[in-house]
Amino acid sequence: MRRILVALTWAASVATTLTLPAYGADELNARTDPPKVIIDSDYNTLSDDGQLGVMAAQLQAQGSLKVLGITVVSGNQWLRQGVADALKSVERLGVEKQIGVYAGANHPLSRDFTTVQRELKAFPGGDGYIGAWSKPEPKSDRDLVAPPDGFATHTKVQRQSAIDFIAEAVKRNPGEVTILAIGPLTNIALATREHPEIVPLIKQIIYMGGAIDVPGNTTRTAEFNWWFDPKAAKAVLRLPIKQTVIPLDVTDTVQMDKALYDRVAHDPAKQTIITQLFKTLNGYGYDGKNGFETNPNYTTNIWDTLTLAYLMHPSFATQTVEEWVDVDTGFGANDGKARGYTSSPPPGLQKMTVVKRFDNPAFFDFYVDLLTRPVPVRSQDP
Repeated sequence: MRRILVALTWAASVATTLTLPAYGADELNARTDPPKVIIDSDYNTLSDDGQLGVMAAQLQAQGSLKVLGITVVSGNQWLRQGVADALKSVERLGVEKQIGVYAGANHPLSRDFTTVQRELKAFPGGDGYIGAWSKPEPKSDRDLVAPPDGFATHTKVQRQSAIDFIAEAVKRNPGEVTILAIGPLTNIALATREHPEIVPLIKQIIYMGGAIDVPGNTTRTAEFNWWFDPKAAKAVLRLPIKQTVIPLDVTDTVQMDKALYDRVAHDPAKQTIITQLFKTLNGYGYDGKNGFETNPNYTTNIWDTLTLAYLMHPSFATQTVEEWVDVDTGFGANDGKARGYTSSPPPGLQKMTVVKRFDNPAFFDFYVDLLTRPVPVRSQDP
């Protein structure tokens, strides 16, 4: 969902062991027909979006998942920066020839900075995180901030737009493509608007987004991803597609503490460039002071990676409800707020699964295992 990378330097070593995960030995076996996914993301180096990229690449290497591509959208940061981070991510993992990066929408359908400023001033509250809006839009590559281990050296963004790629990938794989929607929904809204024929061909969309029965984060009522482009969210949620929502209702209950952090950052047998980046981000916080290395009582939510976990292990969702979900789009205190209806929904809404609780111990094993595997990613095919 969101986090700002704190740039530090380090020396990385390569992990040499791979342990059997507690969440199920069967998941180490290649699937004859692995799920096909598009990761639609406001990508970043190694906060939750970047972590999902690592985990998906490891699952692909073992034959359990097929990542068709990463489509980038503005959200956590502007599109150009997100693309740069995604390119370095696939190159860092050694999967740049298997997983392409596609540039999508640079601006939301329904927002401009003046309106954002005016609305937040009139209706204060929330944690103050506004993602890309908090910094100037980069006009060229010279305005970009390099990941701590540098920009990609040989990996280029795909020429095809994210919108056209989504449409083409779905048409090539009718009824088989799951979209993991872990950023603002602008790319998906545009793809389905410009290519409406793909709507019945999409297998499902799994979102990290919304705050239905809990407070928001960016504002008192709205979760960041859907707040960033509520018009897009409203349009996509109305599509007649199988949909599952992983909202703040559940992510607020899945928190990283020092013990979980240490399992990723400080296992001496599993040190990689990924675990070092993980330590850099989560160890020192936004300001270089408030993180697990400086405050052992620090905690942080885990967001986007729950979508991948749910795809691979639906049983991780221990409590779900079926609701019609909508998003407010009017200027005001509730702009971007998600609403769930158990009955008498407004016209046009689709009924979908909303996850309320997760099997945290099982998820944590899944999370730690995939983030601490050797890098570059190693194929486990026979």
